[in-house]
Amino acid sequence: MRLSVISRPNFSRRPNSGLGNIRRGFADPTRNIDWILMAAVGALTIISSFIIYSATRPRLLNRGADPFQFVQRQIIFVILAIIVMAVVMWIDYVQLKGSAELLYAVTIVLLILVMVTGAVTGGARLSFDLGPISVQPSELSKVATLLLLAGFLADDDTETVAYERFIQSLFIVGVPVFLIAIEPDLGSASVLVACAMGVLLVAGAQLKYISLITSLAIISAFAGVVSGVVKDYQLRRITGFLNQNSDSETLQNLTTQVRFAKRAVATGGFFGKGYLQGPLTNGAFIPVQSTDFVFSAIGEQFGMLGGMTVLGLFGVVLWRIYRIARIAQDRLGVLICAGVFTMILWQTFQNIGMTMGITPVSGVPLPFVSYGGSHTVAFAMMIGLVQSVHMRRFR
Repeated sequence: MRLSVISRPNFSRRPNSGLGNIRRGFADPTRNIDWILMAAVGALTIISSFIIYSATRPRLLNRGADPFQFVQRQIIFVILAIIVMAVVMWIDYVQLKGSAELLYAVTIVLLILVMVTGAVTGGARLSFDLGPISVQPSELSKVATLLLLAGFLADDDTETVAYERFIQSLFIVGVPVFLIAIEPDLGSASVLVACAMGVLLVAGAQLKYISLITSLAIISAFAGVVSGVVKDYQLRRITGFLNQNSDSETLQNLTTQVRFAKRAVATGGFFGKGYLQGPLTNGAFIPVQSTDFVFSAIGEQFGMLGGMTVLGLFGVVLWRIYRIARIAQDRLGVLICAGVFTMILWQTFQNIGMTMGITPVSGVPLPFVSYGGSHTVAFAMMIGLVQSVHMRRFR
């Protein structure tokens, strides 16, 4: 009996028809963009525009200002972020590793300068005031530190991280963490610490080393409180978290905004009160609602359904980053994805947690959703790095 031979397609030959970049080879980076990740981030960005408008509109109308002022700025930030992300995607992440030391040095200089010449906001010097916009170096330092740390650990292609290399890695992270903490911005500092722990664990650092350093960090934090390095308003945030029902005048501003934020989420029900129909959001009862407490505006207007949708989109983003780490071609790509995964996860948990009253108020924005240019561009750079890893997985 004769067996028929099944012909196989010749994948070495490029297709001679089609649209767009289908004429290019299968390993061409432009044909390997993770569009599911892009769609999830894009959906969060679109939601951001509507929520920022609803959260800033009442105060702007009360002042007789243009109610679209902040959302227009955010759209400009998003356009800039898209351009930056496209540039990062276009460059091979291995080549970007070569510029990590320079980028790291520039951010360290900026972190030093901001403590001298930065604008004072709420008792802290966090950003440079450039007129209509402000630049926050701590956000950019997240990308620079991740790239340098991942590159440093990727150079040692072993299954475990030696103790000497572990200490050197902590020094890389420790310098920006120290500078950010004394601004003070403990929320952003904790995001960098979480990033370092995630990268080190994936790289093969032993748990006993991480436990030792964690203990030292706790002791250092206690020493900072005793010595006065940690400012009074930072301590009030912790005190307010532990005493959320307190009627103390010194804690009133802090506890009141957390109470209103929790009330906004709780009264939203399952479907919410409707867009621009939330009494607490429309009444401007929650300070900095477009940045720190943006999730409360989502919960009040769109209810549990809206909140779960946002959480689901973050779940998709994290799932795609995890998948890209699994199929990355080299150790550097895996560690970059691990750092981005940890930062997005921890910062999202911090922001939503303080809205729900389960974590202290830290002042960190909700990635891709909160108003602000620095963090929008910084997280766009992170997504660009992850996409660069995915686009070059066939080389």
